[in-house]
Amino acid sequence: MRNSLPYLGALLSGALGVLAFSPFDLWPMALVSLLGLCLLTQHASPGIAAKRGFIWGLGLFLPGLWWIHVSMTMFGGLPLPAAFFLVALLAAYLSLYTAAALWLGQRLIPSPILRALLVLPALLVVADWLRGWVLTGFPWLWFGYSQLEGPLAGLAPILGVQGISWLLSFSAGAFWLLLRRNRVWWPGLVALALWATAFGTGFIQWVSPTQSSRFALVQGNIEQSLKWIPGQLELSLERYLGLTLPEQDADVVIWPESALPASEQQLAPWLQQVDKLMQERGQSLLTGIVSRPSEEEVYNAVITLGQSPDPYGPGHGNRYYKQQLVPVGEFVPFGSLLRPLAPFFDLPMSSFSRGEPEQPDLDAAGRHFSVAICYEVAFPGLVRANMKPDTDYLLTVSNDTWFGQSIGPWQHQQIARMRALELGRPLIRATNNGVTLVTDEKGRITASLPQFEAGVLRAEVTGMSGLTPYARFGSGPLLAWLGLSLVIAGIGCRQRGRAWSLEKKSLFK
Repeated sequence: MRNSLPYLGALLSGALGVLAFSPFDLWPMALVSLLGLCLLTQHASPGIAAKRGFIWGLGLFLPGLWWIHVSMTMFGGLPLPAAFFLVALLAAYLSLYTAAALWLGQRLIPSPILRALLVLPALLVVADWLRGWVLTGFPWLWFGYSQLEGPLAGLAPILGVQGISWLLSFSAGAFWLLLRRNRVWWPGLVALALWATAFGTGFIQWVSPTQSSRFALVQGNIEQSLKWIPGQLELSLERYLGLTLPEQDADVVIWPESALPASEQQLAPWLQQVDKLMQERGQSLLTGIVSRPSEEEVYNAVITLGQSPDPYGPGHGNRYYKQQLVPVGEFVPFGSLLRPLAPFFDLPMSSFSRGEPEQPDLDAAGRHFSVAICYEVAFPGLVRANMKPDTDYLLTVSNDTWFGQSIGPWQHQQIARMRALELGRPLIRATNNGVTLVTDEKGRITASLPQFEAGVLRAEVTGMSGLTPYARFGSGPLLAWLGLSLVIAGIGCRQRGRAWSLEKKSLFK
């Protein structure tokens, strides 16, 4: 029983980390969770540290990602035990990266000071990056996201979300050294200085205001279970158009991802009528829609109607095709093998094509919009690559109806807001049933709608120009520092090893 206590502690430490993210927003819990990881692994052998790191990861990812089961059970036809198994399998897979980081750190670097301050923070960030890249990636629950309301938020426009994650891990290592019997004070002072610097940089205005635009974000609140049934199409068209018609003061009207349950090609005559209506009213309309330009291609898209440079027609140029597809939800790896096994692998619209990288901004009402559809907003490199120097706004449209009343949509909006802070652009986020919101260029919510209600969010938002350091250089400076920190740790260990060898020789002379 006594031997199992560290593993229970690791599980609890990981679970406490979930409270740092939305909707709980207890940002200090990120530091508490990482400190627990340090306490339970830094004096352990590589194998034991890896096991405890794996259990810590399960504690974080299993409750933190449990919301995924809603789509499996409600819409995929899986029984709850099978859904639990699949979510647990995903959590175990993601935990392997943390376990590998701890094993590698303990195996290569014997010095606890160098390991806690330089090696483990770097390896944990690399583990996050790999989680967000391998097998198309799943970049969720990076601790940097939890700090939007905390003093470290000012670091995001400089080093991005992973820069904040690094500083949290460094601080946990510094406090762990402070708690040891032979207390080491200076790393704690360095951590406090870095926190103070990050807090101070939050007051820097990296970008400049341009012109304002009036937006109307339409939240249709159509249940996912009803969306694709026969007869629902007319009701959906009526819902969205009915909510839009009164909004004559808006410059830009925005409908969410896949707002209309039919393809663009099927709706082409109706869309042309809406396009004409928007032109007569002097407005632009941006809407998510499924586009099927050929039998072999189907895209998750955002198109522009009304006041835009290109008159509307199926295939007109002022559009965006989603690049980063959701595994299983939008494409099924090994689909010919998996689809016959369960309805979950044959969800509606689960065979999308990929859009090209770095597509042009959408032009609406004379403003430029850099677009990310739903899941794409979780990929900082993709969103940064999409944004242009003359982008006025970040636009993300989503349909989180798949996840019901879970915490998933709240984690999603937190991720989206971080993109605004990193890139110094206001964020416009339109969803089917919440969380619909608008932020300023620092990711602070300026207007929002309640979840699970049909309505329109009206907001006047000022565009921004200029580039933050992160927008200019991306993750380059952070990666350079991570590489340098590992080199410094390696050199430090080699010098300590030489000093120890010389000392042993002098003792036996």
